[in-house]
Amino acid sequence: MNEQTIQEQYQHIISLLQQKRLKEAQSLLETFLWDSSNWSLRNRLEQAQTSYRYMLQYMKQGVNDPERPKLYRKLLAETWEIADQARLGSLDEVSSHYYHSLRKNRKRLPEEYDIATLRKVLESFPDDMAVCRLMPNNQNLDAVLKRHEETNQVLFLATWSNSAWTAKDEQQAKELLESELLPVNDLCLFTSAVTLSLMECFDMRKFAWLLDATTHAETHVNQRALVGIAIALHIYPARLSYYPELTARLSLFNEDSSFGKQLNRVYIQLLRSQETEKIDKKMREEIIPEMMKNVSIMRNMKFGFEDNVADENDLNPDWEKAFEQSGLGDKIREMNELQLEGADVYMSTFAQLKSYPFFREPYNWFYPFDMQHSSLIKEFGFKPTGDNAILSLILQSGFFCDSDKYSLCFTMAHIPQTQREMMLSQMTSQDLNDLADESKSSSLRQYAQRPDVNSNQYIHDLYRFFKLNQRRLEFRDIFKEEIALHRIPALKEILCKPGLLAAVADFHFRKQHYTEALEVYQNLINQNHTDADIFQKAGYCLQKEKRYKEAVSAYCKADILKPDHVWTIRHLATCYRQMRDFTSALEYYRKAETIQPENHNILFYTGSCLAEQEKYEEALQYFFKLDFIENNNVKAWRAIGWCSFVSGKHEQAMKYYNKILDSRPLATDYLNAGHVAWRLGNLEKAAELYGKAALESGSREAFREMFSKDKETLIKQGINEKDIPLMMDLAD
Repeated sequence: MNEQTIQEQYQHIISLLQQKRLKEAQSLLETFLWDSSNWSLRNRLEQAQTSYRYMLQYMKQGVNDPERPKLYRKLLAETWEIADQARLGSLDEVSSHYYHSLRKNRKRLPEEYDIATLRKVLESFPDDMAVCRLMPNNQNLDAVLKRHEETNQVLFLATWSNSAWTAKDEQQAKELLESELLPVNDLCLFTSAVTLSLMECFDMRKFAWLLDATTHAETHVNQRALVGIAIALHIYPARLSYYPELTARLSLFNEDSSFGKQLNRVYIQLLRSQETEKIDKKMREEIIPEMMKNVSIMRNMKFGFEDNVADENDLNPDWEKAFEQSGLGDKIREMNELQLEGADVYMSTFAQLKSYPFFREPYNWFYPFDMQHSSLIKEFGFKPTGDNAILSLILQSGFFCDSDKYSLCFTMAHIPQTQREMMLSQMTSQDLNDLADESKSSSLRQYAQRPDVNSNQYIHDLYRFFKLNQRRLEFRDIFKEEIALHRIPALKEILCKPGLLAAVADFHFRKQHYTEALEVYQNLINQNHTDADIFQKAGYCLQKEKRYKEAVSAYCKADILKPDHVWTIRHLATCYRQMRDFTSALEYYRKAETIQPENHNILFYTGSCLAEQEKYEEALQYFFKLDFIENNNVKAWRAIGWCSFVSGKHEQAMKYYNKILDSRPLATDYLNAGHVAWRLGNLEKAAELYGKAALESGSREAFREMFSKDKETLIKQGINEKDIPLMMDLAD
């Protein structure tokens, strides 16, 4: 079988299991395993089939078995696990993917290379390093680092490629988690290996280990585990229902409200990471080009760090004015706001810096940043001092994810010393003082230790791995998928709490994901967690989806809870207008007008509704008022011109169309002006204006279609219907 056939057969088996068609699933799995040399899997399947046959036989005989549901659930889980292992085993034989080559190499590892043995080597590392520091010239440092990093590599790859832990593996992994001697970075790397392994194949023991790891005292560890839990639940949304011991543990976690808040925060961070491509595009196409274009302005700008005591140091205020007028100020503020909310603004910067040899090994993408890593020591020496000390301090600040920190170091190391010094000298003396100040540098380190910063930066690391590593096409990229943790049955009690759901809905709403936001707002409404704000936002989402009748219903409920709110009233009017219920729309526009009598949009749309009802005189009063309070309002002129034309005030109509034609005319302006000129008897001018309308509309067909819509209006204004085809030929 080739890879496609294997995947198709596996998916068919899983589909049957999801439909609770266990007998068919087992039969198909038996065929799937027919040519397999894995006798262990075949024996497991035979035992599961036998158990199921007995269960069905006892049921047929009417035997009352209270344990039957439990046994059935176990058989479903067992069959699914066998299918998982059968799929991986088959792919191992035919796939050239990195993961399957790992699995084949893993079989060659000596048995003594288990988690416990590797843990002992890693636990000795701090003592080995302490000895190195006492020796002249850090003797044996290279050997110690090499042994430590190679051990980490073996542990990472062996864990990643191990699709199903035994009870012994599970116990040894628990001992590793509980070790007080193991370096934190090593445990972080192991946690990532467990997550990657889970992504390839569900393993209840690994999932349980991640649950344990979320309670670890070290923030770096528990946040990596929390992200791993979120990803595993996303990939296997229904799988936990077959493992009551896992759902029971999640229920225990739910008793601590902080777990739900943390998981929801990770959920939103994962959603935010899916905005990275949009941010990357904005950075490359808008912000960076704008900064480059205005580099001379930036060079002369003061950003608040300088000493302004002397008048001679003052800069021309026109520079700041030019800065704002250039639009650069808005771009930089936007970038700062994105960064403050945790968006990945550095992807575009560091995407090109992942070609260093360090990143050729997949596990290095998950290696916590460590200045003691051999790759960095080769570049910077053992103790970073001088400029390197400043760089080290920057790297502890928490502004960059780990893989970007490595990229930054390699980049700094590979540029000439003079350029490196120049880059650091771009920081003002006040900046350097701030970094050197112990209290401020301590604040930076504290920021880096925050759980939300840790989980967010780790997600950035994951994002880079799945988007940039050279074998990225071989792995499932969850960042391309819809992530909806609140829908997962096992998380219903944890995440479907009003405050947490509202945070998810509001995130989607701010990012203009109206379909996703609406689903969550409806969830809140169904829970009777209702306030005017939620109904307003739900109404707005419905309006954006053009579901105007439903939007009206939501807005009306918001209006009851928060009466006479002008925003609600205006949107009710808009929805009624889109539904062409101009009577209801006019009622709400007039209500809004009493609150905001000079609001330009309200005046315009009130007049528009009156015009749609052919109340042209009243409509003109609104359009004239709008023209009076806002100079050069072309939109008001168009409305006045059309209403004047259809109400028989042709001279007045021509006056306003002439103003439009002297301003920013559209194809429809030339067309309507042609109508007025024709009605006034100026056929030559009418033909000329129609010709311009045809030219502006882009094609003769578009012009004729546009003209035909006004045919009835022209006839009502006294134009002979028989003359219309002639005029259209004149316009050619």
